Amino acid sequence: MSTTIAPVDASGPAAAPEPGRFGPWRLVRPAAAALAGVMLFLSFPPRPLWWLAVPAFGLLGWALRGRRLRAGFGLGYLAGLGFLLPLLIWTGAEVGRFPWIALSAVEALFIAAAGLGIAAVSRLPVWPVFAAGVWILAEAARARVPFGGFPWGKIAFGQADGVFLSLAALGGTPVLGFAVALCGFGLYEVIRQVRAWRASGDVPRGPLAAAALAVLVPVTGALAALPLVDDSAEDGTATVAAVQGNVPRLGLDFNEQRRAVLDNHAARTTELAEDVAKGTKPRPDFVLWPENSSDIDPYANPDAYDVIDKAVKSIGVPTVIGAVVAPETGKLRNTLIQWEPDKGPVATYDKRHVQPFGEYIPMRSFVRIFNSHVDRVSRDFGAGHEVGVFDLAGTRVGLATCYEAAFDWAVRDTVTHGAQLISVPSNNATFGRSEMTYQQLAMSRVRAVEHSRSVVVPVTSGVSAIIRPDGEIVRRSEMFTPDVLVEEVPLRSSLTPATRMGTLPEALLAAVAAAGLGWSALRAFRARRGPAGRVV
Repeated sequence: MSTTIAPVDASGPAAAPEPGRFGPWRLVRPAAAALAGVMLFLSFPPRPLWWLAVPAFGLLGWALRGRRLRAGFGLGYLAGLGFLLPLLIWTGAEVGRFPWIALSAVEALFIAAAGLGIAAVSRLPVWPVFAAGVWILAEAARARVPFGGFPWGKIAFGQADGVFLSLAALGGTPVLGFAVALCGFGLYEVIRQVRAWRASGDVPRGPLAAAALAVLVPVTGALAALPLVDDSAEDGTATVAAVQGNVPRLGLDFNEQRRAVLDNHAARTTELAEDVAKGTKPRPDFVLWPENSSDIDPYANPDAYDVIDKAVKSIGVPTVIGAVVAPETGKLRNTLIQWEPDKGPVATYDKRHVQPFGEYIPMRSFVRIFNSHVDRVSRDFGAGHEVGVFDLAGTRVGLATCYEAAFDWAVRDTVTHGAQLISVPSNNATFGRSEMTYQQLAMSRVRAVEHSRSVVVPVTSGVSAIIRPDGEIVRRSEMFTPDVLVEEVPLRSSLTPATRMGTLPEALLAAVAAAGLGWSALRAFRARRGPAGRVV
Protein backbone atom coordinates (compact mmCIF):
# COMPACT_ATOMS: atom_id res chain seq x y z
CA MET A 1 0.00 0.00 0.00
CA SER A 2 1.46 3.39 -0.97
CA THR A 3 0.78 6.76 0.53
CA THR A 4 0.91 9.98 -1.45
CA ILE A 5 2.32 12.90 0.46
CA ALA A 6 0.96 16.30 -0.55
CA PRO A 7 3.57 18.97 -1.27
CA VAL A 8 4.42 20.97 1.80
CA ASP A 9 4.81 24.73 1.94
CA ALA A 10 7.54 26.10 4.17
CA SER A 11 4.90 28.17 5.87
CA GLY A 12 2.79 25.37 7.25
CA PRO A 13 1.09 22.01 6.65
CA ALA A 14 0.28 20.50 3.28
CA ALA A 15 -0.57 23.21 0.81
CA ALA A 16 -3.70 23.00 -1.28
CA PRO A 17 -3.36 23.56 -5.02
CA GLU A 18 -3.48 27.24 -5.80
CA PRO A 19 -6.72 28.15 -7.57
CA GLY A 20 -6.29 29.99 -10.84
CA ARG A 21 -2.68 28.94 -11.16
CA PHE A 22 -3.11 28.47 -14.89
CA GLY A 23 -4.96 30.52 -17.46
CA PRO A 24 -5.91 34.17 -17.24
CA TRP A 25 -6.95 33.81 -13.58
CA ARG A 26 -3.28 33.52 -12.64
CA LEU A 27 -3.06 37.31 -13.02
CA VAL A 28 -5.84 38.05 -10.53
CA ARG A 29 -3.75 37.88 -7.38
CA PRO A 30 -0.81 39.86 -8.78
CA ALA A 31 -3.26 42.52 -9.96
CA ALA A 32 -4.92 42.53 -6.53
CA ALA A 33 -1.55 42.93 -4.78
CA ALA A 34 -0.58 45.85 -7.03
CA LEU A 35 -4.01 47.42 -6.53
CA ALA A 36 -3.63 47.09 -2.76
CA GLY A 37 -0.39 49.06 -3.02
CA VAL A 38 -2.04 51.77 -5.10
CA MET A 39 -4.85 52.01 -2.54
CA LEU A 40 -2.26 52.51 0.20
CA PHE A 41 -0.77 55.36 -1.82
CA LEU A 42 -4.19 56.92 -2.31
CA SER A 43 -4.76 56.83 1.45
CA PHE A 44 -1.91 59.35 1.93
CA PRO A 45 -2.20 63.17 1.85
CA PRO A 46 -3.11 65.43 0.21
CA ARG A 47 -6.14 63.18 -0.34
CA PRO A 48 -8.44 62.79 2.69
CA LEU A 49 -8.82 59.07 1.95
CA TRP A 50 -7.10 57.66 5.05
CA TRP A 51 -9.79 54.96 5.32
CA LEU A 52 -8.62 53.37 2.05
CA ALA A 53 -5.72 51.83 3.97
CA VAL A 54 -8.10 49.40 5.70
CA PRO A 55 -9.56 47.75 2.56
CA ALA A 56 -6.06 47.92 1.03
CA PHE A 57 -4.77 45.62 3.74
CA GLY A 58 -7.88 43.46 3.35
CA LEU A 59 -7.18 43.05 -0.36
CA LEU A 60 -3.51 42.37 0.33
CA GLY A 61 -4.54 39.73 2.87
CA TRP A 62 -6.70 38.04 0.23
CA ALA A 63 -3.82 38.06 -2.25
CA LEU A 64 -1.31 36.61 0.22
CA ARG A 65 -3.26 34.18 2.39
CA GLY A 66 -2.27 30.60 1.73
CA ARG A 67 0.37 31.47 -0.84
CA ARG A 68 3.74 29.82 -0.97
CA LEU A 69 6.65 31.85 0.35
CA ARG A 70 8.05 32.57 -3.09
CA ALA A 71 4.67 33.76 -4.29
CA GLY A 72 4.26 35.85 -1.13
CA PHE A 73 7.55 37.61 -1.84
CA GLY A 74 6.58 38.35 -5.44
CA LEU A 75 3.09 39.54 -4.55
CA GLY A 76 4.50 41.69 -1.75
CA TYR A 77 6.95 43.24 -4.19
CA LEU A 78 4.12 44.15 -6.55
CA ALA A 79 2.25 45.73 -3.66
CA GLY A 80 5.39 47.64 -2.72
CA LEU A 81 5.84 49.00 -6.21
CA GLY A 82 2.16 49.93 -6.45
CA PHE A 83 2.54 51.85 -3.19
CA LEU A 84 5.98 53.43 -3.38
CA LEU A 85 6.36 54.31 -7.06
CA PRO A 86 3.56 56.91 -6.96
CA LEU A 87 4.28 57.90 -3.35
CA LEU A 88 7.94 58.74 -4.01
CA ILE A 89 7.67 60.20 -7.51
CA TRP A 90 8.79 63.56 -6.09
CA THR A 91 12.30 62.15 -5.50
CA GLY A 92 12.93 62.37 -9.23
CA ALA A 93 11.61 65.89 -9.64
CA GLU A 94 14.99 67.41 -10.50
CA VAL A 95 17.35 64.47 -10.91
CA GLY A 96 15.49 62.27 -13.36
CA ARG A 97 13.61 59.00 -13.27
CA PHE A 98 16.43 56.65 -12.37
CA PRO A 99 16.89 57.71 -8.70
CA TRP A 100 13.10 57.62 -8.16
CA ILE A 101 12.71 54.16 -9.69
CA ALA A 102 15.83 52.80 -7.97
CA LEU A 103 14.74 54.08 -4.55
CA SER A 104 11.22 52.69 -4.99
CA ALA A 105 12.56 49.35 -6.21
CA VAL A 106 14.91 48.98 -3.24
CA GLU A 107 12.38 50.09 -0.63
CA ALA A 108 9.75 47.76 -2.13
CA LEU A 109 12.01 44.84 -1.18
CA PHE A 110 11.03 45.42 2.45
CA ILE A 111 7.36 45.13 1.53
CA ALA A 112 8.22 42.02 -0.49
CA ALA A 113 9.77 40.55 2.65
CA ALA A 114 6.61 41.49 4.53
CA GLY A 115 4.57 39.68 1.85
CA LEU A 116 6.67 36.58 2.35
CA GLY A 117 6.20 36.77 6.10
CA ILE A 118 2.44 37.37 5.84
CA ALA A 119 2.10 34.37 3.53
CA ALA A 120 4.04 32.31 6.06
CA VAL A 121 1.81 33.19 9.03
CA SER A 122 -1.45 33.22 7.07
CA ARG A 123 -2.38 29.63 7.98
CA LEU A 124 -1.98 30.18 11.72
CA PRO A 125 -4.89 30.79 14.09
CA VAL A 126 -5.51 34.55 14.58
CA TRP A 127 -3.23 35.14 11.60
CA PRO A 128 -4.29 38.82 11.18
CA VAL A 129 -2.45 39.63 14.43
CA PHE A 130 0.76 38.00 13.24
CA ALA A 131 0.41 39.49 9.75
CA ALA A 132 0.04 43.02 11.12
CA GLY A 133 3.08 42.39 13.31
CA VAL A 134 5.07 41.28 10.26
CA TRP A 135 4.16 44.52 8.47
CA ILE A 136 5.42 46.61 11.40
CA LEU A 137 8.60 44.52 11.59
CA ALA A 138 9.25 45.32 7.93
CA GLU A 139 8.61 49.03 8.58
CA ALA A 140 11.02 48.93 11.51
CA ALA A 141 13.72 47.42 9.31
CA ARG A 142 13.05 49.93 6.51
CA ALA A 143 13.42 52.79 9.01
CA ARG A 144 16.94 51.63 9.92
CA VAL A 145 18.70 50.19 6.86
CA PRO A 146 20.41 50.94 4.58
CA PHE A 147 22.22 54.25 5.24
CA GLY A 148 20.25 54.90 8.43
CA GLY A 149 16.91 53.92 6.92
CA PHE A 150 14.09 55.55 4.99
CA PRO A 151 10.81 55.48 6.97
CA TRP A 152 8.91 57.61 4.44
CA GLY A 153 5.60 55.91 3.75
CA LYS A 154 5.05 54.34 7.17
CA ILE A 155 1.33 53.58 7.29
CA ALA A 156 0.94 55.79 10.37
CA PHE A 157 1.90 58.87 8.33
CA GLY A 158 -1.21 58.49 6.20
CA GLN A 159 -3.55 58.56 9.20
CA ALA A 160 -3.37 62.20 10.32
CA ASP A 161 -7.10 62.61 9.61
CA GLY A 162 -8.13 59.09 10.59
CA VAL A 163 -10.05 57.57 13.49
CA PHE A 164 -6.94 55.66 14.61
CA LEU A 165 -4.79 58.77 15.16
CA SER A 166 -5.20 58.80 18.95
CA LEU A 167 -3.24 55.53 19.10
CA ALA A 168 -0.12 57.53 18.22
CA ALA A 169 -0.22 58.94 21.76
CA LEU A 170 -0.53 55.43 23.16
CA GLY A 171 2.29 53.66 21.34
CA GLY A 172 3.64 55.91 18.61
CA THR A 173 3.70 55.23 14.89
CA PRO A 174 4.21 51.43 15.29
CA VAL A 175 0.98 50.98 17.27
CA LEU A 176 -0.92 53.31 14.94
CA GLY A 177 0.28 51.43 11.85
CA PHE A 178 -0.35 48.05 13.50
CA ALA A 179 -3.95 49.00 14.24
CA VAL A 180 -4.63 49.95 10.62
CA ALA A 181 -3.06 46.76 9.24
CA LEU A 182 -4.81 44.57 11.83
CA CYS A 183 -8.18 46.11 11.04
CA GLY A 184 -7.67 45.49 7.32
CA PHE A 185 -6.52 41.90 7.67
CA GLY A 186 -9.30 41.28 10.18
CA LEU A 187 -11.87 42.69 7.77
CA TYR A 188 -10.82 40.19 5.11
CA GLU A 189 -10.89 37.33 7.62
CA VAL A 190 -14.41 38.26 8.70
CA ILE A 191 -15.54 38.12 5.07
CA ARG A 192 -13.77 34.80 4.58
CA GLN A 193 -15.34 33.23 7.66
CA VAL A 194 -18.82 34.46 6.72
CA ARG A 195 -18.46 32.98 3.24
CA ALA A 196 -17.31 29.67 4.74
CA TRP A 197 -20.32 29.73 7.05
CA ARG A 198 -22.71 30.31 4.17
CA ALA A 199 -21.08 27.57 2.09
CA SER A 200 -21.11 24.91 4.82
CA GLY A 201 -23.94 26.01 7.07
CA ASP A 202 -21.67 25.43 10.06
CA VAL A 203 -21.03 28.53 12.15
CA PRO A 204 -17.25 28.82 12.84
CA ARG A 205 -17.86 30.68 16.09
CA GLY A 206 -14.29 30.78 17.39
CA PRO A 207 -12.56 31.88 14.18
CA LEU A 208 -15.38 34.29 13.32
CA ALA A 209 -15.23 35.87 16.77
CA ALA A 210 -11.43 36.20 16.52
CA ALA A 211 -11.76 37.85 13.11
CA ALA A 212 -14.39 40.26 14.39
CA LEU A 213 -12.15 41.20 17.31
CA ALA A 214 -9.33 41.98 14.88
CA VAL A 215 -11.59 44.69 13.47
CA LEU A 216 -13.22 45.86 16.67
CA VAL A 217 -10.19 46.01 18.96
CA PRO A 218 -8.26 48.65 16.93
CA VAL A 219 -11.36 50.84 16.62
CA THR A 220 -12.24 50.43 20.30
CA GLY A 221 -8.63 51.04 21.29
CA ALA A 222 -8.57 54.27 19.28
CA LEU A 223 -11.72 55.47 21.02
CA ALA A 224 -10.32 54.50 24.42
CA ALA A 225 -7.10 56.42 23.67
CA LEU A 226 -8.92 59.69 22.88
CA PRO A 227 -8.37 61.08 26.42
CA LEU A 228 -4.62 60.95 25.72
CA VAL A 229 -5.10 63.58 23.00
CA ASP A 230 -4.98 66.83 24.96
CA ASP A 231 -4.28 70.31 23.67
CA SER A 232 -4.68 72.18 26.93
CA ALA A 233 -1.95 74.58 28.01
CA GLU A 234 -0.07 72.96 30.89
CA ASP A 235 2.75 75.52 30.91
CA GLY A 236 0.92 78.55 29.61
CA THR A 237 1.11 79.65 26.00
CA ALA A 238 3.59 81.14 23.56
CA THR A 239 2.99 83.30 20.53
CA VAL A 240 5.12 81.97 17.71
CA ALA A 241 5.83 83.30 14.22
CA ALA A 242 6.82 81.04 11.31
CA VAL A 243 8.40 82.85 8.36
CA GLN A 244 8.04 81.54 4.79
CA GLY A 245 10.22 83.77 2.65
CA ASN A 246 9.76 81.81 -0.59
CA VAL A 247 12.41 81.09 -3.25
CA PRO A 248 12.99 82.84 -6.60
CA ARG A 249 12.17 79.77 -8.68
CA LEU A 250 11.66 76.02 -8.33
CA GLY A 251 14.28 73.33 -8.55
CA LEU A 252 17.75 72.56 -7.33
CA ASP A 253 19.18 75.72 -8.86
CA PHE A 254 17.43 77.81 -6.22
CA ASN A 255 20.61 77.35 -4.15
CA GLU A 256 22.45 79.46 -6.72
CA GLN A 257 20.18 82.32 -5.69
CA ARG A 258 20.81 81.84 -2.00
CA ARG A 259 21.21 85.54 -1.30
CA ALA A 260 17.72 86.16 -2.68
CA VAL A 261 16.35 83.44 -0.37
CA LEU A 262 18.05 85.03 2.63
CA ASP A 263 16.80 88.50 1.69
CA ASN A 264 13.25 87.15 1.30
CA HIS A 265 13.20 85.79 4.86
CA ALA A 266 14.79 88.91 6.27
CA ALA A 267 12.24 91.08 4.45
CA ARG A 268 9.28 89.05 5.75
CA THR A 269 10.65 89.36 9.29
CA THR A 270 11.05 93.12 8.93
CA GLU A 271 7.51 93.38 7.57
CA LEU A 272 6.29 91.41 10.59
CA ALA A 273 8.06 93.91 12.87
CA GLU A 274 6.26 96.74 11.06
CA ASP A 275 2.90 94.99 11.43
CA VAL A 276 3.56 94.49 15.14
CA ALA A 277 4.38 98.20 15.51
CA LYS A 278 1.12 99.09 13.74
CA GLY A 279 -0.83 96.71 15.96
CA THR A 280 -2.11 94.61 13.04
CA LYS A 281 -0.31 91.48 14.23
CA PRO A 282 0.50 90.29 17.76
CA ARG A 283 4.09 90.46 18.92
CA PRO A 284 5.60 86.96 18.84
CA ASP A 285 7.66 85.57 21.69
CA PHE A 286 10.06 84.11 19.14
CA VAL A 287 10.40 83.65 15.38
CA LEU A 288 11.24 80.50 13.43
CA TRP A 289 12.88 80.57 10.00
CA PRO A 290 13.05 77.40 7.84
CA GLU A 291 15.91 75.13 6.95
CA ASN A 292 18.23 76.69 4.33
CA SER A 293 16.80 80.17 4.87
CA SER A 294 20.44 81.28 4.77
CA ASP A 295 22.55 79.08 2.54
CA ILE A 296 25.27 81.69 3.02
CA ASP A 297 27.34 80.92 6.11
CA PRO A 298 26.76 83.95 8.38
CA TYR A 299 29.88 83.14 10.39
CA ALA A 300 32.07 83.43 7.32
CA ASN A 301 30.18 86.14 5.42
CA PRO A 302 29.77 89.50 7.18
CA ASP A 303 27.10 90.66 4.72
CA ALA A 304 24.88 87.66 5.50
CA TYR A 305 25.50 88.20 9.23
CA ASP A 306 24.39 91.83 8.93
CA VAL A 307 21.21 90.98 7.00
CA ILE A 308 20.17 88.44 9.62
CA ASP A 309 21.16 90.62 12.56
CA LYS A 310 19.18 93.61 11.30
CA ALA A 311 16.09 91.48 10.72
CA VAL A 312 16.29 89.94 14.19
CA LYS A 313 16.85 93.32 15.82
CA SER A 314 13.85 94.73 13.96
CA ILE A 315 11.50 92.15 15.47
CA GLY A 316 13.33 92.23 18.80
CA VAL A 317 12.81 88.58 19.83
CA PRO A 318 14.87 85.38 19.60
CA THR A 319 14.89 83.96 16.09
CA VAL A 320 15.98 80.55 14.80
CA ILE A 321 17.87 80.73 11.51
CA GLY A 322 18.40 77.76 9.19
CA ALA A 323 21.91 78.06 7.73
CA VAL A 324 24.51 76.10 5.83
CA VAL A 325 27.74 76.38 7.82
CA ALA A 326 30.91 75.76 5.82
CA PRO A 327 34.00 75.17 7.99
CA GLU A 328 37.37 75.71 6.34
CA THR A 329 37.98 71.97 6.55
CA GLY A 330 35.74 68.99 6.97
CA LYS A 331 32.10 68.56 6.07
CA LEU A 332 29.34 71.11 5.73
CA ARG A 333 26.78 71.48 8.49
CA ASN A 334 23.03 71.91 8.14
CA THR A 335 22.68 74.14 11.18
CA LEU A 336 19.94 75.90 13.10
CA ILE A 337 21.19 79.01 14.88
CA GLN A 338 19.55 80.66 17.88
CA TRP A 339 19.95 84.38 17.18
CA GLU A 340 19.26 86.87 19.95
CA PRO A 341 18.53 90.53 19.08
CA ASP A 342 21.08 91.84 21.59
CA LYS A 343 23.72 89.10 21.44
CA GLY A 344 23.65 87.63 17.94
CA PRO A 345 24.14 83.86 17.53
CA VAL A 346 24.24 82.13 20.92
CA ALA A 347 23.49 78.42 20.25
CA THR A 348 23.45 75.96 17.36
CA TYR A 349 21.93 72.64 16.42
CA ASP A 350 23.50 70.54 13.65
CA LYS A 351 21.10 68.21 11.84
CA ARG A 352 21.78 64.73 13.17
CA HIS A 353 20.32 62.62 10.38
CA VAL A 354 21.54 64.02 7.09
CA GLN A 355 19.86 62.68 3.96
CA PRO A 356 21.78 60.11 1.91
CA PHE A 357 21.99 60.93 -1.81
CA GLY A 358 20.68 64.39 -0.98
CA GLU A 359 22.99 65.96 1.61
CA TYR A 360 25.77 63.42 1.20
CA ILE A 361 26.53 60.80 -1.43
CA PRO A 362 27.39 57.29 -0.27
CA MET A 363 29.46 55.26 -2.75
CA ARG A 364 29.86 58.35 -4.92
CA SER A 365 32.03 56.78 -7.64
CA PHE A 366 29.65 53.85 -8.04
CA VAL A 367 26.48 55.96 -8.06
CA ARG A 368 28.01 58.31 -10.65
CA ILE A 369 27.91 55.46 -13.15
CA PHE A 370 24.13 55.60 -13.13
CA ASN A 371 23.46 59.29 -12.54
CA SER A 372 25.78 62.26 -12.96
CA HIS A 373 23.54 64.46 -10.78
CA VAL A 374 25.42 63.17 -7.70
CA ASP A 375 28.12 65.75 -8.41
CA ARG A 376 25.65 68.55 -7.72
CA VAL A 377 26.42 67.66 -4.09
CA SER A 378 30.08 68.63 -4.43
CA ARG A 379 30.78 68.68 -0.68
CA ASP A 380 29.08 66.29 1.70
CA PHE A 381 27.22 67.36 4.81
CA GLY A 382 28.22 65.85 8.13
CA ALA A 383 25.89 64.83 10.93
CA GLY A 384 25.63 66.50 14.31
CA HIS A 385 25.45 64.55 17.56
CA GLU A 386 23.70 66.74 20.12
CA VAL A 387 19.94 66.86 20.68
CA GLY A 388 18.53 70.23 19.65
CA VAL A 389 16.51 72.10 22.29
CA PHE A 390 16.70 75.91 22.37
CA ASP A 391 15.48 78.13 25.21
CA LEU A 392 13.66 80.87 23.33
CA ALA A 393 12.40 83.59 25.68
CA GLY A 394 11.63 80.97 28.32
CA THR A 395 10.08 78.39 25.98
CA ARG A 396 12.01 75.19 25.38
CA VAL A 397 11.73 74.44 21.66
CA GLY A 398 12.75 71.04 20.29
CA LEU A 399 14.29 70.94 16.80
CA ALA A 400 13.92 68.25 14.15
CA THR A 401 15.15 69.45 10.78
CA CYS A 402 13.06 68.42 7.77
CA TYR A 403 13.95 64.77 6.98
CA GLU A 404 14.41 64.05 10.69
CA ALA A 405 10.65 64.32 11.27
CA ALA A 406 10.26 60.91 9.63
CA PHE A 407 12.37 59.23 12.33
CA ASP A 408 10.70 58.35 15.63
CA TRP A 409 13.87 58.79 17.69
CA ALA A 410 14.79 62.19 16.27
CA VAL A 411 11.54 63.81 17.41
CA ARG A 412 11.18 61.90 20.67
CA ASP A 413 14.68 62.89 21.81
CA THR A 414 13.72 66.56 21.85
CA VAL A 415 10.68 65.90 24.06
CA THR A 416 12.55 63.71 26.53
CA HIS A 417 15.13 66.53 26.74
CA GLY A 418 12.46 68.97 27.87
CA ALA A 419 10.92 70.45 24.72
CA GLN A 420 7.55 72.11 25.35
CA LEU A 421 7.03 72.74 21.63
CA ILE A 422 8.51 71.15 18.50
CA SER A 423 9.79 72.95 15.42
CA VAL A 424 10.31 71.15 12.10
CA PRO A 425 12.10 73.70 9.85
CA SER A 426 12.12 72.38 6.30
CA ASN A 427 13.11 73.16 2.73
CA ASN A 428 10.88 71.54 0.12
CA ALA A 429 11.65 73.88 -2.78
CA THR A 430 13.72 71.20 -4.50
CA PHE A 431 10.60 69.10 -4.98
CA GLY A 432 8.44 71.75 -6.62
CA ARG A 433 4.69 71.45 -6.27
CA SER A 434 4.73 67.71 -5.64
CA GLU A 435 2.89 65.90 -2.87
CA MET A 436 6.08 65.68 -0.81
CA THR A 437 5.30 68.74 1.29
CA TYR A 438 1.82 67.42 2.17
CA GLN A 439 3.24 64.02 3.11
CA GLN A 440 5.76 65.70 5.38
CA LEU A 441 3.15 67.96 6.93
CA ALA A 442 1.08 64.89 7.82
CA MET A 443 4.11 63.48 9.66
CA SER A 444 4.24 66.59 11.82
CA ARG A 445 0.54 66.26 12.63
CA VAL A 446 1.10 62.68 13.77
CA ARG A 447 4.11 63.79 15.84
CA ALA A 448 1.98 66.46 17.52
CA VAL A 449 -0.45 63.81 18.78
CA GLU A 450 2.27 61.26 19.49
CA HIS A 451 4.06 63.60 21.92
CA SER A 452 1.19 65.97 22.82
CA ARG A 453 3.12 69.03 21.66
CA SER A 454 2.36 71.97 19.42
CA VAL A 455 4.40 71.64 16.24
CA VAL A 456 5.53 74.56 14.07
CA VAL A 457 6.62 73.83 10.49
CA PRO A 458 8.39 76.79 8.84
CA VAL A 459 9.18 75.95 5.20
CA THR A 460 11.07 78.00 2.61
CA SER A 461 8.40 77.60 -0.07
CA GLY A 462 5.49 75.90 1.71
CA VAL A 463 3.44 74.42 3.05
CA SER A 464 4.28 76.08 6.40
CA ALA A 465 1.91 75.37 9.28
CA ILE A 466 1.22 75.73 12.98
CA ILE A 467 -0.25 72.60 14.55
CA ARG A 468 -1.86 72.15 17.96
CA PRO A 469 -1.13 69.10 20.16
CA ASP A 470 -4.30 67.38 18.92
CA GLY A 471 -3.02 67.45 15.33
CA GLU A 472 -5.24 70.31 14.18
CA ILE A 473 -3.68 72.78 11.75
CA VAL A 474 -4.62 76.27 12.94
CA ARG A 475 -2.47 78.27 10.50
CA ARG A 476 -1.06 77.28 7.13
CA SER A 477 0.45 78.93 4.08
CA GLU A 478 0.09 78.30 0.38
CA MET A 479 2.94 76.87 -1.68
CA PHE A 480 5.43 79.30 -3.19
CA THR A 481 3.79 82.29 -1.55
CA PRO A 482 5.63 84.58 0.91
CA ASP A 483 3.89 84.47 4.26
CA VAL A 484 4.28 84.87 8.01
CA LEU A 485 2.14 82.73 10.31
CA VAL A 486 1.55 84.05 13.83
CA GLU A 487 -0.39 82.08 16.43
CA GLU A 488 -0.66 81.60 20.18
CA VAL A 489 -0.13 77.91 20.98
CA PRO A 490 -0.32 75.84 24.16
CA LEU A 491 2.89 74.68 25.82
CA ARG A 492 3.01 71.24 27.44
CA SER A 493 5.53 69.27 29.47
CA SER A 494 3.77 66.02 30.39
CA LEU A 495 4.78 62.87 28.53
CA THR A 496 2.41 60.59 26.64
CA PRO A 497 2.72 56.80 27.01
CA ALA A 498 4.27 56.76 23.53
CA THR A 499 6.97 59.22 24.59
CA ARG A 500 7.67 57.35 27.81
CA MET A 501 7.91 53.91 26.20
CA GLY A 502 9.98 54.90 23.18
CA THR A 503 10.85 51.83 21.09
CA LEU A 504 9.21 49.32 23.46
CA PRO A 505 5.87 49.06 21.54
CA GLU A 506 7.75 48.53 18.28
CA ALA A 507 9.90 45.85 19.92
CA LEU A 508 6.82 44.06 21.29
CA LEU A 509 5.14 44.09 17.88
CA ALA A 510 8.34 42.78 16.30
CA ALA A 511 8.27 40.00 18.89
CA VAL A 512 4.69 39.18 17.85
CA ALA A 513 5.88 38.90 14.25
CA ALA A 514 8.85 36.75 15.28
CA ALA A 515 6.57 34.46 17.29
CA GLY A 516 4.27 34.00 14.31
CA LEU A 517 7.14 33.33 11.93
CA GLY A 518 8.71 30.88 14.39
CA TRP A 519 5.42 29.06 14.89
CA SER A 520 4.92 28.80 11.14
CA ALA A 521 8.44 27.48 10.64
CA LEU A 522 7.90 24.89 13.41
CA ARG A 523 4.67 23.69 11.80
CA ALA A 524 6.41 23.37 8.45
CA PHE A 525 9.27 21.43 10.02
CA ARG A 526 6.87 19.02 11.73
CA ALA A 527 4.88 18.55 8.54
CA ARG A 528 8.05 17.69 6.63
CA ARG A 529 9.03 15.07 9.18
CA GLY A 530 5.68 13.33 8.76
CA PRO A 531 3.56 11.51 11.34
CA ALA A 532 6.24 8.91 12.10
CA GLY A 533 8.96 11.49 12.63
CA ARG A 534 10.54 10.76 9.27
CA VAL A 535 11.54 13.47 6.80
CA VAL A 536 9.14 13.17 3.86
